[in-house]
Amino acid sequence: MTNASSSSDAILSHSQHSYSKVAIFFHWLIAILIIGQLAGGLIMVRVLSKGSSLKFELYQYHKSFGILILSLSVLRLIWRLTHRPPALPLTMPGWEKTLASMTHFIFYFFMLAIPLIGWAMVSVSPLGISTYLFEIVRLPHLPFWEGASDPAALEKQFKFIHEYLAFATIALLVLHIAAALKHHFHDRDDVLTRMLPFLRTR
Repeated sequence: MTNASSSSDAILSHSQHSYSKVAIFFHWLIAILIIGQLAGGLIMVRVLSKGSSLKFELYQYHKSFGILILSLSVLRLIWRLTHRPPALPLTMPGWEKTLASMTHFIFYFFMLAIPLIGWAMVSVSPLGISTYLFEIVRLPHLPFWEGASDPAALEKQFKFIHEYLAFATIALLVLHIAAALKHHFHDRDDVLTRMLPFLRTR
């Protein structure tokens, strides 16, 4: 009876201090896709010349992966709202807990807003270029801006916001990674290991 109770307590303790496999899967898949999108976006805008066939293809895949990130982010948000994440370490100061919560909120906002704004930018573009997700399924344009008086100006505004939020995401990623490393190597708590189960707190 004692062994069974100890085993049950261990499982409960592990579930309280670790993310589920589903949450970990969403976290790393979306993170990899976002980093790829940021790198691809910089290459499209800063490196490739206007009118090149490679640039056009990258734009199409950029839009496809953007919609994929949007879809995965919605699923991840639903999972997060229906599954309580592990509590932050008791030793973490209150201001750090507040900052961590704000960072997560901003990340979710970016994961939803950036692809939606990109979708809006494509929808309002006077060029009217069709988007086929991974060259298979046609992505319909959003209907909210039909009949806009100056679609070119609106597209420019969306483009500015899209790029601004992309650079803000880069800054947030740097902050997020720095905080995770600080928790692992300085604070020696389990904030990083709960998302990287193969690591051990030193």
